[in-house]
Amino acid sequence: MIILKASFDEGQPIFQQIAEMIEDDILNKTYGENEQVMSTTAFAKTFQINPATAVKGINLLVEEGILYKRRGLGMFVAEGAKEKILTKRKDSFYRDYVMKLLNEAGKIELTTDDVIKMIKNGDRS
Repeated sequence: MIILKASFDEGQPIFQQIAEMIEDDILNKTYGENEQVMSTTAFAKTFQINPATAVKGINLLVEEGILYKRRGLGMFVAEGAKEKILTKRKDSFYRDYVMKLLNEAGKIELTTDDVIKMIKNGDRS
């Protein structure tokens, strides 16, 4: 069963959120390799968005090699899609969270070891 978000985050373009929803469904095994994903028409109707927005989100995943098109049939999950998503998200996590965390830690004179200790022990000392 596909879990649908009730609303979109206004801080991020809807087409990117559509792409992330499909990625999430691949990661949580809603869709496996070579399985068909929801059509752009279905996305547009379900979320009451412009069909062009849904197409843009799906095309983003096609460009990244996560989805592929079968002419006349729709979009399908590419082989190795899960690994591509994991690599992309790990890189993003490192850049968006870990690096920011370490930069802030440096500003308040915490070493990497201090940060690791805080994470492991859950304390603020």
